Amino acid sequence: MRVELQNIFSKQLIDIGIGKFHVDMLTGCINFPRSFCQLTRSKDELIQKVYPDIARNYKNHDWLSERAILAAKNIDVNELNLKIQEQITGESRIYKSVDSATTQDDVVNYPPEFLNSLDLPGLPPHNLKLKVGSVVIMLRNINQPRLCNGTRLAIKKLLNNVIEATILKGKFKGEDVLIPCIPMIPTDVPFEFKRLQFPVRLAFAMTINKSKGQSISVCGINLENPCFSHGQLYVACSRVGKPSDLFVYAPGDQTKNIVYHKALQ
Repeated sequence: MRVELQNIFSKQLIDIGIGKFHVDMLTGCINFPRSFCQLTRSKDELIQKVYPDIARNYKNHDWLSERAILAAKNIDVNELNLKIQEQITGESRIYKSVDSATTQDDVVNYPPEFLNSLDLPGLPPHNLKLKVGSVVIMLRNINQPRLCNGTRLAIKKLLNNVIEATILKGKFKGEDVLIPCIPMIPTDVPFEFKRLQFPVRLAFAMTINKSKGQSISVCGINLENPCFSHGQLYVACSRVGKPSDLFVYAPGDQTKNIVYHKALQ
């Protein structure tokens, strides 16, 4: 739907989605043709292509809302986000979460220092480092439909007990909102603990799974760590409508395309 009908780019996207892209028998990887995307030689070049001259352009919310870098794993996303945020002028501010076990029996087994060290998907980090102008994404539904999980915002003010931000996309684009600290309890750990923190993460870059359903004008894909689940590469590549807006960093210009053909039958 994002590409023109009968466009060669749309055919290549379909071939990736159904696993028909030519696979190198020696490596088990696919090669990216020059007609499909713009290949970059490093992560720094990828950042420069997707966010050119960000130190000057980050105050333009229309410019900022139409671009993102995607990666398969959180470790790559976190590294990219901190690299990009460093290019924004101004002082950063660190918000530390308050972590505690929810049951009396777990208080001794899981001290706060251990809980602070946990960085889980869908949960903000213990040390949340932000700057005015940074792009963040909501991790919880706070005020539906205005502030929902997945909403992208730009930081406007960093106060002691609240963050003021501007919504970047959607029906409420341009509105200023206040984000408080809230308690969050993760569900994917074998014990229960509570993290009191602002429910946001940096979102200059985000995971491919988090980008599902979003349309953007300029997309970068970091495939240093390749995709690991069915259809991930297709989801990443199909965020934009033309190959000139798709920038890819992949070692050796090739990567794995995981497709389960039985799931497509």
